[in-house]
Amino acid sequence: MTPADMVLVRPGVYHDSVALMRVSRSMRDLPGVAVAVVAMATELNLALARDLGFELPAAGPGDLLVALRGGDLEGAAEELDRRLTLLSGARAREAGEQPPLTTRSAARRPADLALVSVPGEHAFAEALDAVLAGLDVMVFSDGVPVGREVLLKRLAEERGVLVMGPDCGTAVIAGVGLGFANVLRPGPVGVVAASGTGAQQVTSLLDLAGTGTGHVLGVGGRDLSAEVGGLSTLRALRMLDDDPATELIVLVSKPPDPSVAGAVREVVAGLGTPVVTAFAGERDLTAAAEEALRALGCPVPAWPRWPARPRPEHRNEPPERPDGPPGRPDGPPRAGREGSRPEGRRGGRLLGVYSGGTLCTEARLIAGRGEFTDYGDDAYTRGRAHPMIDPTLRLEALARAEPGDVVLLDVVLGHVADPDPAAALAPALARCPATAVVALVGTEGDPQGLHRQAEALARAGATVFASNAQAARYAKDLP
Repeated sequence: MTPADMVLVRPGVYHDSVALMRVSRSMRDLPGVAVAVVAMATELNLALARDLGFELPAAGPGDLLVALRGGDLEGAAEELDRRLTLLSGARAREAGEQPPLTTRSAARRPADLALVSVPGEHAFAEALDAVLAGLDVMVFSDGVPVGREVLLKRLAEERGVLVMGPDCGTAVIAGVGLGFANVLRPGPVGVVAASGTGAQQVTSLLDLAGTGTGHVLGVGGRDLSAEVGGLSTLRALRMLDDDPATELIVLVSKPPDPSVAGAVREVVAGLGTPVVTAFAGERDLTAAAEEALRALGCPVPAWPRWPARPRPEHRNEPPERPDGPPGRPDGPPRAGREGSRPEGRRGGRLLGVYSGGTLCTEARLIAGRGEFTDYGDDAYTRGRAHPMIDPTLRLEALARAEPGDVVLLDVVLGHVADPDPAAALAPALARCPATAVVALVGTEGDPQGLHRQAEALARAGATVFASNAQAARYAKDLP
C-alpha cells in the first residue's frame, strides 16, 4: 500500500508536551504507521513536521498538530482519537466527576499544594491564583519572566506560603515525589534546591549509602540570582528548620550571586538545624553528600562504578543480557582502578552531552576543558519534552562524535523520566566511535532499575559512575 499523509489541526486543544510525546511514540508502533507527529503547533514542532515532508496549514502554539504518514491512516486516526479522549479526562466526566476548570475553583477543594504545569506564558496567572488562595505552589513550567517570579515570591512571603519554581523540576514532600523524582527511602535529611538534578544527585547518593530524605524543596534555578534574592530559599530553609523530623539540611544550587549567597549564609548561621551547602564551583555534589553522611555519623561508601565492557563489534559473541528481571539488580558493580584507561587516540575532544544543568556545570568545572551542552536548557526544551524524557537531541549529538573524542553524559532515573533510557542510549553508544563515560543518577528503588541500566550502558562500551564528579574526573584524564 502506498503511504499517504494525513494532517489535522485542532484549534485550542491543549495537552502537556510529555503526554503528547508518549502518544506520538505509541502511534508509531501501530501497524501501517510510518511517521507520527502529535504535538502542540509550536514553531519548533511545525519545523519538525515540515522537515519530515508534511504540508501544513496555518497553526499556532495553542493548537494541536497531528501529522501521520502510512497505510491504514483511517484506523490510526480512530485510535488517535481514543487516546486523546483519554488524555482529556472524558472517562472522569462520563463517570459524573467534573474536574475543576481553573486553579481558583480547584483551590476551593481541600488542598495544601498546587502544581502548575502549563505553557510559561500562562503559568504566572495560575500560580498567582494558588498563592492568593493560601496554597504552597510548585511551578513546573519554565518561561516565566523573572519580574513576575519576584512578584509571585514576594506575595507568597506575605501570605506565609512557599513558591517552588518557576522551572522547578523536582520536589519531594513528606516522601511523595513531584516532577522528576527518584524513589527515596525516608529519612532525616531535608534538601533545599535551586537545582533539580543537583538535588537528585545528592539524594540518590545518600540513598545508596543507606540514608533517607524527608523533603526536597525545589526553589527554581533563578532563586539565588541577584534579581530574585533567594526569596524562596530563605523561606524553605526556615520551614525545614521548623520541622522536628529534619536533622540535617543540604542546600544545593548552581553558582549563586555572591551577595545573595552571603545573605543566605547569615540566615544559615542562625538556624538550629545544621546545613551543608553545595554551591556549584565551591564544592561538588558528591563531596556535599559525603559531608552530610559524616555529619549524621554515617559511613561514606565507595560509590558504585561499572567498567566498560568490550563492545560487541570487537568480539565474536553477541552482547550479554542481564540475568535478573527488569528493575532488579543484576549483581554488584565491578571494582575498577582509578588509573585504568580505555584505548583511544590522543588529541580528541571532550564533549559534555547533558540533560541536567547543574550536573553539566559541575562536570565542566571539574574537567576544566571541553565542549559542554546542557540540553535541558530552556533554549532546547521550548515546544518539546525535556531530554530526560526525549533523548532525540542527545542521540543526534552522539552521532556527531568522532574517533578519539571522549563523550561524557548524564542519565537520570526516577519517576517522569524516560522509563528505559538505556533502550535508546545503549545502541547509540555502541555505534558511537568515541569513548563514553556516563554519570548514572538514581536509586535502587527507581522504576528503571539502577543496576539494569548500568549494566546495559556498560555492555555498550561506556564506563558508568554513580557520581557525576567522579565521572568528570575520569573523563578529563582520558586521551
